[in-house]
Parts: sequence; structure tokens; C-alpha cells
Amino acid sequence: MKKIATGIAFASILTTAAYAATTTMSAAPSESWTVTNYYKQSVYDPKQSKIGDVDDVLVNKQGQVTGLVVGVGGFLGAGEKDVIVPFTAVKSEKKNDKWWLTLDQTKDELKSAPGFKYDKASTAWVPESK
Repeated sequence: MKKIATGIAFASILTTAAYAATTTMSAAPSESWTVTNYYKQSVYDPKQSKIGDVDDVLVNKQGQVTGLVVGVGGFLGAGEKDVIVPFTAVKSEKKNDKWWLTLDQTKDELKSAPGFKYDKASTAWVPESK
């Protein structure tokens, strides 16, 4: 019985190792960007006025980026409000050899949007209580 259990455990390890070997990539997916292309980057409106900065990148359980937390308003972080925008709403544009993140909303529109705060206990962004 002990030999059967050992054999099953060994087969399980081999299967897991074989699976792990097939889940790596030999090249980065084409047209892929890293999170650093978004995280802590400035966001601008269509007139190239700064709206705020990306404070967090939201990823669902399937690994898809679903939203960006953008800090708007305030001065040097004081009085800043965090809002969440859909990831698909943020566009990237290249101007003067620099990438810009743009959003078709103004700073005032985002300031009037619902605010969120990060809850460390649940490790999630929750609506700001007023």
C-alpha cells in the first residue's frame, strides 16, 4: 500500500512538472505592455491637460485588466480623490516620442465621480463613505 501511495505521489509530481513546463512562453505576446506603462503614469484629457495619476491597476480573477484607479485633484497628494475608470476608456497616444495616457473626460468630471478608498483588510477598493 505504501508503494502505491508513493507511486501516485511521484506520478503527481511528474504531471505537475510537465504541466508547469508547458505554461511558460518562449516570447512575450505581441502588442503587450507591462503594468509600468500605466501604474504611476499621468493621465491627460484630450486637450493635453493633466487629469491625475494612475494609483492602481485592477485585474480580475481571469488576469484581465479591468480598470484603473486614477487620483484626481488635490495638491501633492493632499486632498486627492481616487476614482475608478474602465481600462478600455484610457487610450495611449504617442506624441513627441513619448507615450501619453488619455481619457475623454475632464478633471472636473472625474472630481464629481464617486470616490474610492483602498481597504487593507479586504485588499480591495471600496466606495468612499461620506
